[in-house]
Amino acid sequence: MELLPDPVWPVILLAVISFIDGLVCIKPLEFIGRCFEDVGFPRRWWWVIPPIKFAAAAGLILGIRIPGLAALTTVCLIVYFILAISMHIRARDFGRNLFVNAIGMLVICIATAVFCFLV
Repeated sequence: MELLPDPVWPVILLAVISFIDGLVCIKPLEFIGRCFEDVGFPRRWWWVIPPIKFAAAAGLILGIRIPGLAALTTVCLIVYFILAISMHIRARDFGRNLFVNAIGMLVICIATAVFCFLV
C-alpha cells in the first residue's frame, strides 16, 4: 500500500465531493432530509453529518502531503458508505438513495482506494 496518493486527482475529486456533500447537509436539502428520515436516522443526530463530511475532505487534502492520511480517510469513507447502505437495507429503502447515492459513493471511494493506493 502506498503512503501518498498517486495519482492525486481522484483524492482531490473525492475531497471536493465530500466538501460539497457537507455543505448541502448543513441545512439538509429536501431530498437529503427525506433520505435521513427514510432510513430512520434520528433528526437529533443530523448535525453530525456535515462535520464528518468536512473532516473527510480535510483528511483527503491533508493526506496529499501527510503519509497515510488520505488512505486512512478513504478507508473511513468506505466504512461510512457501507454503514449507509446497511441502513438503507435495514429500512428496506431500495430506491434512488440507495443505488445512486450510497452505492455510487461507495464505488467512487473504492475506486479511489484501489487506483491511488493499491495499484
